[in-house]
Amino acid sequence: MRADRRRAVRRGRFAEAVAAAWLRLKGYRILGRRVKTPVGEIDILARRGSVVAVVEVKARPTAAAAAEAIGARQRHRLERAAAWVLASRPALAQADIRFDAVLVAPFRAPRHVVDAWRPDF
Repeated sequence: MRADRRRAVRRGRFAEAVAAAWLRLKGYRILGRRVKTPVGEIDILARRGSVVAVVEVKARPTAAAAAEAIGARQRHRLERAAAWVLASRPALAQADIRFDAVLVAPFRAPRHVVDAWRPDF
């Protein structure tokens, strides 16, 4: 793996750890990190009350750049992965599903975007 790719992976994992800690502080219980499915990976799966949040974490130089990095193709992949996770975990069948984003920028508090997008299904 090239050095720049390794740095990007490390930065992404660090951003996911920061995002998970931030969500815990907000009262979420982390159900899974880096949840792998046959159709894609979910960065963080979290629950607070009856809401299960599928959270995409993006680390960029600015929060605006991080928000722009979540494209339509990635949203659809996350929606398919969420459907797969829900089908495989009957305990989550009655939960309300929401798609959130946590935007991480250097020297700033993480920005949790609640209900960042609505799925097409």
